[in-house]
Amino acid sequence: MAVALSGGGDSLALLLVGAEWASRAGRGLLVLTVDHRLRPESADWTQACAAIAHRLNLPFRALAWEGEKPSTGLPAAARLARHRLLADAARQAGARVVLVGHTADDGLEARMMRAEGSTTPEPREWSPSPAWPEGRGVFLLRPMLDVRRADIRDWLRMRREPWIDDPANEDTHYARPRARRALALGARPPGAASRAPAADLAIACRADPGGGLEIAREALRAAPTDAVARFVSAACLCAAGTDRPPARSKIERLTGRLRSDEPFTASLAGARIEAGASQVRFLREAGEFARGGLAPLGLQAGETAVWDGRFEVTVQRAAEIRAAPRSTWPLVVGSDGQLVEAEIRPLAYERLLAACGVLEREPA
Repeated sequence: MAVALSGGGDSLALLLVGAEWASRAGRGLLVLTVDHRLRPESADWTQACAAIAHRLNLPFRALAWEGEKPSTGLPAAARLARHRLLADAARQAGARVVLVGHTADDGLEARMMRAEGSTTPEPREWSPSPAWPEGRGVFLLRPMLDVRRADIRDWLRMRREPWIDDPANEDTHYARPRARRALALGARPPGAASRAPAADLAIACRADPGGGLEIAREALRAAPTDAVARFVSAACLCAAGTDRPPARSKIERLTGRLRSDEPFTASLAGARIEAGASQVRFLREAGEFARGGLAPLGLQAGETAVWDGRFEVTVQRAAEIRAAPRSTWPLVVGSDGQLVEAEIRPLAYERLLAACGVLEREPA
């Protein structure tokens, strides 16, 4: 397993508990620290995290968010970059689970942020990595969601364990510090959002031969509306290979049409939805050619990569992956223009099962 360590109190406590558990369970634990390169102190923070890992006799890897940073939406961009780096490092090390130090306070802050118009999701104890395709097959475990941040700080003080306080956590230019400040001043967050399970719909779904997904329309009519909406949102993402969820209003309209008797074809978030009398298919929208999707991808001999977010492809000699004519299925072609033997693994169905909560524990 891996553990994400920032040096803050929450992740430090998680590491200390995780190290004790790993020792008893006979499991390897890899410590991962991401330097976002956003503050001058960040290199020192990374060194402090490395020292903690060394003290606990655990392997450590420092990761860095390189390149130019956006002028707007910085917290969301940093969060996505962090998850991509963590997922890549975990997969390279053979870890399928990353421990994350979210607490009960993170859930309360997320509710306050949503009340102000944010789309921040409620943290779940067990969920797939939100990074795609880097996070394929990687899950996040948040074992401290029932613990308050103040109690964690008291526990660390009792153990004489110092932690890092990032000044960005007090910068009220951003939504989460504002929510944290409001809670400290006594604001009451709304209740947790209800989440009707979409797992039954994912189980009722099957992989389409073309790399998409197919489900009986009656299953969508019989399930609760919010469960159908969650399933449809996930199915569109998985069939299209994209990572940006469709707008909620568009999902609600599509859900209503799917629960009717109307046969129709629609496009959403890069997915093509074909609703017949008895079956609904979620496919890749071939029109993405015009928008720059389905781009060719070159691979070196022995390399594995994900093409179009939908297929994991491994080649034994240098080749290029491109879309088949009038199709969204991949062709693997050598420099001579001839087809090259390759291992091609569709990812949509496996991703759907994870997104809808069917996979409830670490894969064997």
